[in-house]
Amino acid sequence: MKTIDRILYRMKREGPVTAKMLAEEFKLTTMGVRQHMLGLEEDGLVDFEDVKVKEGRPTRHWHLTPKGHKRFADRHGDLIIQMLDSVEELFGRSGLDQVVERRENQTFEQYQAELAQAENLEEKLQILTTLREQEGYMAELQRDGEDFILIENHCPICHAAEHCPSLCRSELTIFQRLLGKDIQVERNEHIIAGERRCTYRIKKS
Repeated sequence: MKTIDRILYRMKREGPVTAKMLAEEFKLTTMGVRQHMLGLEEDGLVDFEDVKVKEGRPTRHWHLTPKGHKRFADRHGDLIIQMLDSVEELFGRSGLDQVVERRENQTFEQYQAELAQAENLEEKLQILTTLREQEGYMAELQRDGEDFILIENHCPICHAAEHCPSLCRSELTIFQRLLGKDIQVERNEHIIAGERRCTYRIKKS
């Protein structure tokens, strides 16, 4: 992977970053990283915000622009949208709802089979995170006290979900069905709403 692609991937997965952090992580000079960032800025892929610190100059934090995020978009997004439009045109809104419901049930059954051997909530979430990572969601699991946070730094169906919001609602429904009535699943951050990632807080009711 080229250095520029590694930088973009790092920003997509981890969020805003400084040149110093990238230099240390990728064993580059800070000046070299800044040159890369300026080139990416000229291409419209990154932008920055200067954050004030207690002492000295503000620290420059770089982040992806909407154009930068689209570098990771699903290459098949336009095709999916065309298919969804065709379904709705041929079979109406109810036909489209049936397609989304069918996808939801198939995904649920697949996940349910994978989670069948898990003995507790944490094991279920670890398996679920791995499945989502394999599907391109750049997923990771974190612990927050008694709660868990499922983080998805990318959404490979984002383009289609913007066109058909019920796909997003379906994802949340799948998680809730998998984990059961005793577990509460809340979506706290949402890519479709303009945020950098989707996050789900998962806790016992």
